[in-house]
Amino acid sequence: MHPNEPDVLAWPPVGDGSEALFDSDLADDQSADATLRDRWWWPAGFAEWFAISLTFLPAILYLPNSQAYRLPARIGAYGISVYAFTMWWFDRAGRKESHHPAERWLMMVGVLLFAMIAHPGTPSALSGVAHAVLYFAIFSPIYWVPAYVSSRRRLVRVLAIILLCNGLNSVVGILQVYDPDRWMPKQLSMVFQGEAGRDALAASTYTGPNGRQIIRPPGLFDTPGAVCGAGSLAAVLGLIFCLEPIAWWKRAIALGLSGAGLAAIYLSHVRASFVVTLMMMVLYLALITSQRQAKRAAGFLGLGAALVVGSLSFAVMLGGDSVQERFMTLVGGDPRETYYNARGAQVEYAFTEMLDRYPLGAGLARWGMAAFYFGSDTAGIDHEVTFAEVQPNAWVLDGGWPLLILYSLALMSTVAFDLRLIRALRDPTDRLLASIVVATNFGTLFFVFTFVPFGTASGMQFWFLEGALHGAFAWRPRTE
Repeated sequence: MHPNEPDVLAWPPVGDGSEALFDSDLADDQSADATLRDRWWWPAGFAEWFAISLTFLPAILYLPNSQAYRLPARIGAYGISVYAFTMWWFDRAGRKESHHPAERWLMMVGVLLFAMIAHPGTPSALSGVAHAVLYFAIFSPIYWVPAYVSSRRRLVRVLAIILLCNGLNSVVGILQVYDPDRWMPKQLSMVFQGEAGRDALAASTYTGPNGRQIIRPPGLFDTPGAVCGAGSLAAVLGLIFCLEPIAWWKRAIALGLSGAGLAAIYLSHVRASFVVTLMMMVLYLALITSQRQAKRAAGFLGLGAALVVGSLSFAVMLGGDSVQERFMTLVGGDPRETYYNARGAQVEYAFTEMLDRYPLGAGLARWGMAAFYFGSDTAGIDHEVTFAEVQPNAWVLDGGWPLLILYSLALMSTVAFDLRLIRALRDPTDRLLASIVVATNFGTLFFVFTFVPFGTASGMQFWFLEGALHGAFAWRPRTE
């Protein structure tokens, strides 16, 4: 790279009036930043490798004959998160001076969940421990990540890695529709195999051009439609990076990855992901507009609208008219009715019936990975409720009113902290970068009523980015 070329991983680039971008960072990070400038193309530090693992450890299941390794692949990133917390606890926890407001609530969540292991509805001690540890692995990054992301440069590098990983995931999803014989996983998840999985696979298939049957693309995973989550992140982050003053070829890559993310969402037929992506874009637009970034806001709005339309045209060309028909239902009918029929009825069930029946929870490992891998001993327990497809239902099953309230307080305190942080930061570049993280992260919050993000890697990425945001700006200048 030419020495005068602006660096996407050091955004904003030198020469745009932000030459001192990293000069005020923590003194003990100066040598690390110098190393990052010299080796900008290679991941540096534990946090960056962890961000990569969120995509590529599950991607092991994309490889042929990998189902025998499904359990290690599924729990790999969670295990690394617990390991990171352990190492941080014994090495740096005593020197932590700044605390995130969600930490106290999450600590109570952890205590409650480990107490729920003794609930009579928990199938076994092993399954209960597995489920409680899964929760802990998901939210533990809020504690340990600030120790590894302590400057703006490191935060931007993490965002760039997330963009590249999720963009690659989206591109693979598109290729799976274009040439499934070459790019589709040789084995899908066992849920979609054999006679038992025939109905599930049929529900995940739609008719494309010339009557071709298209399986919703899994991307770098083995579950049909799974690429939509990566598509949302790639679409938003790619559009944001594209509009920053970086090298033209890097902007072109970011734009391409953004378009690929939107196309992957269209081809997966997951309308909720499309709506959430639009909400993330609207939130980012509102944040930068409030900061009087008129030129950036106009570019984001215009290019974003063009990408939404252009990506749909591309997806229809690959996936057929059923793609357009699927997403036109969002504007062709009552959106409230569409949501209620898809997920709203389940949320209503959680608050109208499940809480009355399980005010203190139904026991751990009643749904999700822990139930599938460790919950085989179910003798003598209530079998009626054994799944959760939206987050409130999962919280009610796992801990009833106490867990629902505590986790909600953790998320609400996070929202309040993030919005206060953006207003309080003195440096305009600080506020802009914080807005990127907040808009990206709020997508996970929007998924609470359509999915179970805080029981999956999506929730872990939420707390990972929240920890990175807190670490990068803990000691930046404030206006108050």
